[in-house]
Amino acid sequence: MTDETLARLQFATTAGFHWLFVMLTLGLAPLIAVMHTRHALGGAPLMERMTRFWGQIYVVNYVLGTVTGLVMEFQFGLAWSGLAEYAGNVFGAPLALETIVAFFAESTFLGMWIFGWGRLPKAVHVTLIWLVTLTAYASAYWIMVANGFLQHPVGHEVRGGVAHLTDFGAMLTNPNAINALVHAATAALMTGGVFVAGVSSYHFLKRTAEREFFRASLRLGLFTATPAAFVALYYGFVQIPTLVDTQPMKAATLRGHIDDVGSLRVEDVQAQLAQRFGAGDYRPPSWIATAFDVMQGVGYLIFLLVVVALVLLYRDWYLRFRPAAYLMLVAVPLPFVAAFGGWLLREVGRQPWAVYGELTTAAARSPVGSMTASLVLFCGVFLALAIADWALIARYARRGPADTDLGGSPGDGQAERPTASLAL
Repeated sequence: MTDETLARLQFATTAGFHWLFVMLTLGLAPLIAVMHTRHALGGAPLMERMTRFWGQIYVVNYVLGTVTGLVMEFQFGLAWSGLAEYAGNVFGAPLALETIVAFFAESTFLGMWIFGWGRLPKAVHVTLIWLVTLTAYASAYWIMVANGFLQHPVGHEVRGGVAHLTDFGAMLTNPNAINALVHAATAALMTGGVFVAGVSSYHFLKRTAEREFFRASLRLGLFTATPAAFVALYYGFVQIPTLVDTQPMKAATLRGHIDDVGSLRVEDVQAQLAQRFGAGDYRPPSWIATAFDVMQGVGYLIFLLVVVALVLLYRDWYLRFRPAAYLMLVAVPLPFVAAFGGWLLREVGRQPWAVYGELTTAAARSPVGSMTASLVLFCGVFLALAIADWALIARYARRGPADTDLGGSPGDGQAERPTASLAL
C-alpha cells in the first residue's frame, strides 16, 4: 500500500469506529429524555427505573465514544495538514463549534444529570437530559456542516491558494449538509429504537421477571424505530438530485442502482472532469455501489421488521410469538451495518477529492513518511475501545434493571421489583 492509502485507511478506521459510537448515543438520548420526562410529570416508578437502566448504557457508550472522538482529532495534524492549510479558515469554524458543544456544554450537562439524582429538583434534572439531547444533535449539525463543505464547498472564495469564508449563511444551509443531517439523525433514532427493542426481546426470551419493564421499553423502541426508519429511507432518496448536481461521478457510478441519474455515465463524466481539472482518474471505487445496496437493503429489512413487530405488539401477539423476539434481537447490529455502508458511500464516493472539485486527497495529505506504525497504533486503540464498549454494554444489558448503578441510591422506582418468575 502507498502512504496515501495507509493515511486514508487510518482516517477511515478512526472516523468509522467513532461514527458507530455516535449512532447509538444519538439514538438513545431522546428515548431516555422521554422516559425521564414521563417520570418527572407522572412520578411513575417504572419510568424512573427505565431511565436509570437505559441511561446507564447510554453513559458507557458516551464516555468511550468521546475517547474515540479525541483520538480522531489528531488525524488532521498528523496526516492531513494540507486539508487544514487549504480549508481550515472555512471548515475549522464548525469543527470548533462542535468541540465547544460536545466537549464542553454536552459533557457538562451530562455530568450534572448523572450526579443530580436525588440532589436536584425534578424540573431541573429532567431539563438537563433534554439539554444533553439538544446539544448532542447540535454537535451532529456542526459536524455535518463541516462535512457538507467537503462534499459540496459553498460560501467561500479562494485567495492565494487558500479558501476563505465569505458567506457563513450559505455554509449553514448547504443542502448537502441539511439533508444528510436529517438522514443521519433519523437513522440514529432507528438505531436507538432497534437497540432498545432488541435488548427487551432478549429479556423476554429469558422469561424475565421484569415483564412490564421490558414491555414498556419494547413499545417505546418500536414506536421510535418505525417512523425513524421510514424517514431515514425517504431522506436517503431525497439526496439523489443533489448528488447528481454536485457529485456527478458518484451518481454515475451508482447508475443501475438508483433512478434519476439521467444520461450520466462514468466514461462521459471522467472525460468532462479530465478536461476541467487536467489528466487524472476521477472515478471512485466501483464497490461503493455495493455499499449503497447494503445500506438500502438493510434499511428496507429493518423497516419491515419493526413494522411487523409493532403490529404483533399491538395485537398482543409479540410475547407469544417467540420467533419475533429472536428476529428483533438479531436485528440489533443491522442499523450499524446500514450506517457503515452509508458512511462508506458518502466518504469514499467523493474520491479522489478531499474538498470536492477543489483539493485532491493527495494534495491534502501531510508530507510525512510511512503511516504503518501510526495505523497499527490507532487501529489497536480503537479495537480495544470498541471491545470495551461492547463488553460493558452487553454486561449491563444482560444484567437487567435489578442492579443499576446510575444515580447512586435507588429511588422509589427501584424498590418495586417483581420477584415471581412469569411465563411469557
